[in-house]
Parts: sequence; structure tokens; C-alpha cells
Amino acid sequence: MGYTNKLITFAQILKMVISKNTVVTLHYVLREADENGELIEETFGGEPLHYIQGLGMMIPGFEKNLEGKTIGDKYAFSLQPEEGYGPIQEENFVEVPIQNFADESGNVDQELLEIGAPINMTDEDGHTFQGFISEVMEDTLTVDFNHPFAGVVLHFSGEVIGLREATAEELNHGHIHGAGGVNH
Repeated sequence: MGYTNKLITFAQILKMVISKNTVVTLHYVLREADENGELIEETFGGEPLHYIQGLGMMIPGFEKNLEGKTIGDKYAFSLQPEEGYGPIQEENFVEVPIQNFADESGNVDQELLEIGAPINMTDEDGHTFQGFISEVMEDTLTVDFNHPFAGVVLHFSGEVIGLREATAEELNHGHIHGAGGVNH
């Protein structure tokens, strides 16, 4: 459904580069700050990452640094916060009454209110936001709604292992179908 079997020659595959609407398959290592920084995550030894270039599936700096690469290319680059998840924004720290976390009988489980604990909150429009407790005071706590990598220099290294053109259906749906994507 929507897939067309195109015969692509080996020469065409070799010429294919990462550009808008290309399905990219790659492995990566993500570290904080530089190649020697703390390991955040990696795909080597597991499933590779699959995404469609140019649809906003990845942070802009990541896509920009991979533009023009081809199968077999290795890469390493660092992204400043502005190219990644942005700087830490003070307005994303929100003070919340601890009583908002009380159960039906009015009791608050203090063990759940630890610094670093994730908190999901819903606004008046029904949108859910995840934050993390950054400070606990007597009657309130401060929740940080910045992305966990906001303000962090990110260092990516890895290798491009597969490229293909996205199908019209994938572009229409905004995600990959088949291997590494959605099957429907």
C-alpha cells in the first residue's frame, strides 16, 4: 500500500546523499560536551536510528551537520545549545503548591517529591507537559519544564549506514513505514 518497488542501481545508491525527504539510517553515540564527555546514549550494538531528513524529526543542528553525507560516511560534531534543545529558560521554572499533589484524603506522599523526579502536569487546554522537580520547599516545589538537554553542548559521532528516498505516503504521514518505522 503506497510502496513501489523501484529498481535502484548500485551507482544510484553510491550517489545518494542525505538531503530533504531522504530516509536516513545511522548509528550514533551522543555524549555531553565533546568526544570524551559523559555518555548520554548510543545505538551501536542495538537498533539504528531511522528518520526522514527535513521533516523536523531531529534537532536542526543534527540534520544540518548530516546534510550531504552518504552511506559509509562517519561523522563527529558538537552542537551548542542554540543548535540543539536551546538554552535554559528561567521562565520554564514554575513554582507549584505541594498541595496540588495531594491524594483524595489530602495527604501528600513526600517520597514522590524528590529533586529530579519527573512530574507530568496538564494545562487548562488539556496539554500535558513533563518537568522535573528542581527544588522542594515547605509548601511549594519548583518544577523545571526545560528539555533535559537544554543548555547542554551535545557531541554526536557515528556512521551513516543506509539511505533511500522517502515514499509519497511516508511524506504524507510524516513518518517512516516498514523497517525502523510504522507498519500500518
